Amino acid sequence: MRILERLEQLAALGDRIGYSAGEDRAHELAAGWFREAGLDVEVDAAGNLIGRVPGGLRQVWTGSHLDTVPGAGRFDGTLGVVAGLEAVERLGTPGLAVVVFRDEERGCAGSRGCSARPDAYVELHIEQGPTLLRADAPLGVVTAIVGYVRGTRTFDGTPGHAGTTPMDVREDALVAAAEFVLHAREAARGIEGAVATVGQVSVEPGGTNVIPGRVVVSVDARAPDADRLDRLARALEVEEPVRTEPSPMSPEIRAALRAEVAALGLPVLELPSGAGHDAGILASAGVPSGMLFVRSLNGGVSHHPAELSAEEDIALALDALTGTLGRLSA
Repeated sequence: MRILERLEQLAALGDRIGYSAGEDRAHELAAGWFREAGLDVEVDAAGNLIGRVPGGLRQVWTGSHLDTVPGAGRFDGTLGVVAGLEAVERLGTPGLAVVVFRDEERGCAGSRGCSARPDAYVELHIEQGPTLLRADAPLGVVTAIVGYVRGTRTFDGTPGHAGTTPMDVREDALVAAAEFVLHAREAARGIEGAVATVGQVSVEPGGTNVIPGRVVVSVDARAPDADRLDRLARALEVEEPVRTEPSPMSPEIRAALRAEVAALGLPVLELPSGAGHDAGILASAGVPSGMLFVRSLNGGVSHHPAELSAEEDIALALDALTGTLGRLSA
């Protein structure tokens, strides 16, 4: 399968951090494939690579990114590019294009800096989670890309000697922080589709024999719509929050994806994306956007060499993507 062969070629390039020499090599490789397919190739001011079928009044894009996190797998981002190219080659409709956005992993710099806006955008991506695997569904239609609230919580106590301060008089900041971590878990569990994570903990003064006097924890809270994100944010009371709103996917594109998945005789499962994607940036900018997820194996692991999707699932995804692009570009 040519898609898998190209994924291997990209993987052989190693880590491809955004705007690095490795990402440059990946873009050069993809540009060669675009030219072989007879596409017009251009690079915009942000460094995004676009391969376009000449002509056409309606501009419909598909694609993803080729940059990686350190120690990445073979499928994240890259599958959307190589499968997108296959779909565009199959159709050959004027106005169809494959886009490779720069530096998605560190904040979607390419899609934020993209100077052109298509009439529609569809992104094929591995799920990066276990939902489809658990449901025994090869494909999933994305309803929205979650919004998030990020910030910190600070807990103050009284530092003291670890051996001489009785337990009943201690004011241990780390104990208070631990109670908050458990509270965050329960708050997210109580809101469908929400998640909350404490990933960093800073303890002062930090001695093994000193009761913690101050603890600062990071908070990453996510939910698929504004109402649920509001509820989660109120429950966590994050300090100096940074917020990104959820990005609903286009109802028209969702309907087209559902129809194509159903036409393949597959169950139609809809789910939100818990990770950010270029599709969310375009949707927030007013571009009708949609996403199709492919089942991830190995427990849904991603950002890891064990990342895996089955060849038969990829073939189904390619059919569904091709059909959807055909509907949108007609």
